[in-house]
Amino acid sequence: MTSSTVSDRVRSTGIVRLLVSGFFFLVAGSSAFAAGCGTSFPAGRHDLSLDINGQTRSAVYFIPSDYTGKRKVPVVFDFHGSNSNPDGQMNRSHWDEVAEREGFIVMALQGSLPGEFEGTHAWNVPGVTKAEGLDEGAFIRTAVHYATETFCVDPARIYASGYSGGGRMLSQYICDGHGDFAAAGFVMGLRAGYPEQEDGVWRPRKESCHPAKPVSIIAFSGLKDDVNPFAGGGKAYWQYGGEVALKRWADLNGCDPHPRGEKGDTATFSAYYGCKAGTSVISYVITDADHSWPGNRVRFRLAALQGETIREVDATGRMWDFFRNSGGELLAGTPQKTACPADKTTAGKEAGLQGKTCSQQVKSDNSEPVVTDGL
Repeated sequence: MTSSTVSDRVRSTGIVRLLVSGFFFLVAGSSAFAAGCGTSFPAGRHDLSLDINGQTRSAVYFIPSDYTGKRKVPVVFDFHGSNSNPDGQMNRSHWDEVAEREGFIVMALQGSLPGEFEGTHAWNVPGVTKAEGLDEGAFIRTAVHYATETFCVDPARIYASGYSGGGRMLSQYICDGHGDFAAAGFVMGLRAGYPEQEDGVWRPRKESCHPAKPVSIIAFSGLKDDVNPFAGGGKAYWQYGGEVALKRWADLNGCDPHPRGEKGDTATFSAYYGCKAGTSVISYVITDADHSWPGNRVRFRLAALQGETIREVDATGRMWDFFRNSGGELLAGTPQKTACPADKTTAGKEAGLQGKTCSQQVKSDNSEPVVTDGL
């Protein structure tokens, strides 16, 4: 039996119980609440505890200020890297800022392994982690079901992103046949199965990656990343390079084997299109990037017809644009102008960590991604 309790920084939801036998849920409250819609939640970050087979697992979720519980919204799961935690990851990715502007929920989960520093954690990645850890797949699966039962969520718009070790965990979760996510994004962490060596060449073991369905992939890599090198090598869990992983996902998704690309002095963009179920696999390899989340100093231009610039976004904003276009091939369209009132700021854990954002819903630009010159 598995149960869960919600311990919010702003306590408002009471106690919710999950019975995971067949993923049958008993939820206190009205039938509308049981369906995930009809109940509002306070804006900002909230702590979450899930008891899974007697083990307490932790997470943090973010509710945007315009959430009412009356309209189904997307959810983005944010997976931290090794030696980090959910709050640290959200501070790194700034998914809560994008969520506040665009009106969706973010849930950041915590790995079961202790990190090298107090208060930090890592993931027990199947096939490569040589440590005693908990079943991360069961945790992720339960957290997804918890989100769909507790919040007013569109099950067709559940996405995930992973940084470093969190990217490796997310990769393997999808490889293990869990079809929860419509699209997935990776920063310095895309994998396509366990590494194995054959005739001196490292590659993903095909038997270790069997996705339940085609899934759109967007990946960001740095040529100066010496932790998870794009060229391959590194620690035992890594070995095969980022380009090998991308090609493997293109094969798994049934994409056209010939990618389209654009090479510049600061970054290289490549994309595999013509994939099954309208999915795609795209990659940004940033020349001067090391093993860090590409922040505001790395910008991406979203261009409309005749190359007209719509707006610039950072890596997280680019990832969200990819997600909300269902991950498929982005077609040129008409730009949508938005206004951001100066008094609208993100609701967050601590003052000073969040920037100014817009709280209104922003429609998709349906635009072709282009890398800016000023990366």
